[in-house]
Amino acid sequence: MNMIINFDKSPDGLVPAVIQDVATGKVLMLGYMNEEAYRKTEAEGIVTFFSRSKQRLWTKGETSSNFLHVKQMLVDCDGDTLLIKASPDGPTCHTGADTCFEEVNTGKGQFLNYLQGIIHERRVNPSDASYTASLFKKGVNKIAQKVGEEAVELVIEAKDDNDDLFRGEAADLMFHFLVLLEQKNMNLDDIIAVLQQRHDKQ
Repeated sequence: MNMIINFDKSPDGLVPAVIQDVATGKVLMLGYMNEEAYRKTEAEGIVTFFSRSKQRLWTKGETSSNFLHVKQMLVDCDGDTLLIKASPDGPTCHTGADTCFEEVNTGKGQFLNYLQGIIHERRVNPSDASYTASLFKKGVNKIAQKVGEEAVELVIEAKDDNDDLFRGEAADLMFHFLVLLEQKNMNLDDIIAVLQQRHDKQ
């Protein structure tokens, strides 16, 4: 993670850390980190704060087991605020609510944007161990072929009554569709824009 966070800007050495659900885009909570909490979070992949009331490090979920698994850490333009995109194990708030702002944390569509970023990274920084990178190496014809194959498999599963297999094939189709979009230097926003234009004409 190439980022620079300035803990010296605050007299107490703390910076605010906004926690956002990587899948839904909902803001889950706000906490504070000192450098030690930040390093622990970075090293372990589990969000750890500095508790101002307890005056010690506090890992979110240490008593409830509702841990926050780090997916991405970003620093704001002034270098004194963190945005952490995470995957929560359960409700985030100590009250049992999904978020500390009493919002219902539903809808996983935002995860597609995160997944697009991963797919793009596999394209620009390929690895021999990556299936996604291997698709890009084979080129657009192979990727398009995979989309067609997954579409056929989804149609076949649609005629049966196994919902788990249908969901699995739908996920396969969606993934390979995203890979094809990346290969074509497009993203979901481009496709959504077309859908919006069509909707506006109705």
